[in-house]
Amino acid sequence: MDQVEGKVCVTGASGFLASWLIKRLLLSGYQVIGTVRDPEILEPAVKGTLNVLNSCAKNPSLKRVILTSSSSTVRVRDDFEPTVPFDESSWSSVELCETLQLWYPLSKTLAERAAWDFCNKNGIHLITVLPSFVIGPSLPTQLCSTASDVLGLLRGETEKFKWHGRMGYVHIDDVALCHILVYEHQSAVGRYLCSSSVLDNDELVSFLSAHYPSLPVPKRFEQLNRPFYDFNTSKLKSLGFEFKSIKKMFDDCIGSLVEQGHLSSLNPV
Repeated sequence: MDQVEGKVCVTGASGFLASWLIKRLLLSGYQVIGTVRDPEILEPAVKGTLNVLNSCAKNPSLKRVILTSSSSTVRVRDDFEPTVPFDESSWSSVELCETLQLWYPLSKTLAERAAWDFCNKNGIHLITVLPSFVIGPSLPTQLCSTASDVLGLLRGETEKFKWHGRMGYVHIDDVALCHILVYEHQSAVGRYLCSSSVLDNDELVSFLSAHYPSLPVPKRFEQLNRPFYDFNTSKLKSLGFEFKSIKKMFDDCIGSLVEQGHLSSLNPV
């Protein structure tokens, strides 16, 4: 690149999403500094987030912080109207997460709330990105839990995905591009849901079976009586963002899994 856009720091740089974000940042002309962290859950997740923000508060040249949160921070509730899509104003119930022992959305919710409290008190311009379940190619050949779960589904396993019931999906490249967009866009503020399609498990496997018939995708899932929900992503789209399709997600994901030797070669429909 002829033009250098500036210097950015990406934490968790070796991860599934962060490694793709770094690729996109480098292609956009940024100088990238990466840091590696251990997996976090609950209290360490909050402490890890606050440790990074404490460092940010000591840097007077820092312009803004983009925190990767999760769409799970908006949808774990028992008091919503299914016909009204979730938007960024919704927060998951900490009490319900604890009751149902949903540790991932609980950790993400607590960490994001702590981040907002800290940044509001310390004058840091924070923006949070709330991706749904990320699908796409993996740069690390050692698959993370997300990519491993997808691989299992494509091999006919149901154990991990059966708990999804209904889930939002988004291309990994869209999540990376969303981070860069809200970092660069001067009017970007607050939280941004980042999700392309919301599907029930049976809708997902029906799509996969039709487009990749050579894969032993499960035919159906046990019904879990999960409530219907959808996402309102108009806030992100108002910045000019366009999402890739569910087909593009899985074409790129499967192509990467084949290239890395995790799946046999196949011809998608």
